[in-house]
This record gives sequence, structure tokens and C-alpha cells, in this order.
Amino acid sequence: MTSPIPERIAFLLLPRFPLASLAGPLDALAHANAALGTHAHESLLVSLDGNPVTAGNGISLPVHCALSALASKDATALMVLSDTPLPQRGFDQEVETLRRFALPGRLVGGLGTGAWLVARAGLLTAKRATIHWPYAALFGETFAETVVSSNLFEIDDNRMTAAGGDAARDLFVHWLTTRHGDTVATALMDHFGLERRRGSGEAQRVPLAARIGGGQPKLTEAVSLMEANLEEPLPTEEIARLVGVSRRQLERLFKQYLNNLPSRYYLDLRLTRSRQLLTQTSQSILQIGLSCGFSSGPHFSSAYRAKFGITPREQRARRMGAVEQDDNDE
Repeated sequence: MTSPIPERIAFLLLPRFPLASLAGPLDALAHANAALGTHAHESLLVSLDGNPVTAGNGISLPVHCALSALASKDATALMVLSDTPLPQRGFDQEVETLRRFALPGRLVGGLGTGAWLVARAGLLTAKRATIHWPYAALFGETFAETVVSSNLFEIDDNRMTAAGGDAARDLFVHWLTTRHGDTVATALMDHFGLERRRGSGEAQRVPLAARIGGGQPKLTEAVSLMEANLEEPLPTEEIARLVGVSRRQLERLFKQYLNNLPSRYYLDLRLTRSRQLLTQTSQSILQIGLSCGFSSGPHFSSAYRAKFGITPREQRARRMGAVEQDDNDE
């Protein structure tokens, strides 16, 4: 069901905002309108002074109005877009506007690092929220009253936050689907070329270098080789030779920084990839096993059960059951 009066979703653009975090939501809203055959949603770009805002990639984008005029625009949602530097100080007018805007029934949220400004306004107290992964720890320390996750996006009542980029797109695909159902879901998935909708429970991908620190280039290179060779796994000796260390040195690096053997870490990468394919694609179980470096179906099934406690066939059955339940809920 849609209202004859379009819902106006305002996007407050801070200087150096991430353009990709805006493009995905705008595209999703436009294609949802097309699928519904009505102008159900309207996007409104806002800046502090009404002047164009320069994105992080240097592109200057015009806006519809200044922040001071937002009250007259009948917006039903306000999303803050920012990247770096973090809006830790300043932007006092924006913070106050967020507080005034957050009336019952209105959506407020942040994309990229926009959640920081929303939290400064006191609007994420006792709410689940997320932010781009490099700032998650600091976000949690600064706003202890917010339940900070490392997920792609979070929707908690009338608060929506996403990590930015594809996560911002996924947030709007999910939100629009829950509001309008299968027609919009199919249109958006077809438009974006998605196998499935990603949910809020999926974690952001944190680069290995960030997890172990930037001082271990040999280890990072070894893992990159593994990630690039899942279908035909490389022997540990070959990986060591390619990165310029001995096998024993490579094993020490993996044990010290990843608490694992290279062979076991490699196997875990392949199994994790296989689980993604089982839950996100319609490829056959045998195709998935072969593409992840397993020589036979029984070998794949045995390794998968040892890692996840269920067989690939059971994993696929769970996925199909979840899809059916999702459809029934909508």
C-alpha cells in the first residue's frame, strides 16, 4: 500500500560525503517507484547552506535546499551522509536539526560515518547501529549507550544506519522490500544484479591488513594468494616460495598472527566461500564444491560438516526454508 502523497527522504550531505553511499539509495528509490507504477518516494538532497557539496571523489553535487528550509519540505526521513574526517566536532546546527526532526514516526539515520552525527544528537541511545568498520571501535567507546555492531546495516525501530557503499544500497533494498513486498524486491534485485537480499545480520568485510596490522606484508601476500586461488589450491610450499619465505617461516607467521596453520586457514577460506555460494547463488552443490577446490562431492560434504556441523545439502535446504519464511512474513 502506498500513499498518494510521496514519502520524502532527505539526504543531508556533509563535505566529502561518499558518493557511492548516495547513488545506491537514490537508485533503489527510483526503481521502487517504477516497480510500483507511482511516485511513492521522493529524494531530497540537503546541504548546510543550500550550496553544492563536494563529495570525497571531488565531484560537486547540487542540492534541493538548505538545512534551514528542511522543516517546510514535509520530509518523512532524514539520512546523514559523511565519510572522513569524522564529524566528531562542529556541525552543531546539523545536530540540533536532527534532534528537532526526530519526531515519532520519522526515520533518522546515517550512512558511511553519518551514524556519528546521529549519535551526537542523542538519537541512538539504546539502539543498534553500525558505522564503517575502521571507526567501529571508537564509535562504541564514544557512545557507550549505543549497541554498536560490525554488520552491513542496522534497522532499529525508526533508526537506520549502514556502513556505506553497497551496504547503503542493501539497507534501502531491504527497507523498500519490507514496505512493498515481492514486486519491489524482484525489481530491485534484477536492477542491481543481486542473487539475494543481504540482511542486517551480515558482517562487514574487514581487510586482513587491518586485522593483523600493516607490518606483515609477507603474511598479507600469502593470504591474497590463497584468496585468488580457491578453485585450484596451491601447496603450502608453493605459497612460501612465491612470497619469498621458507615453509617454516610461513607457518610461524600464520601461527603468531592468525593462530592457525596455513593449510587449515586455506581450507577455512574455501569452506567460507562455499557457504556464501550455497546461500547466495543457485549453483549446484557439486559446482560449488569444485569451484572451491574440492575434488569430489563426498570430500566437500565431509569437510563442510566438520567445519559447520551440517552438510552442504542441509545448508542449501536451510537457505530455501529461510527464503520461504521471508516471503511469508512479507
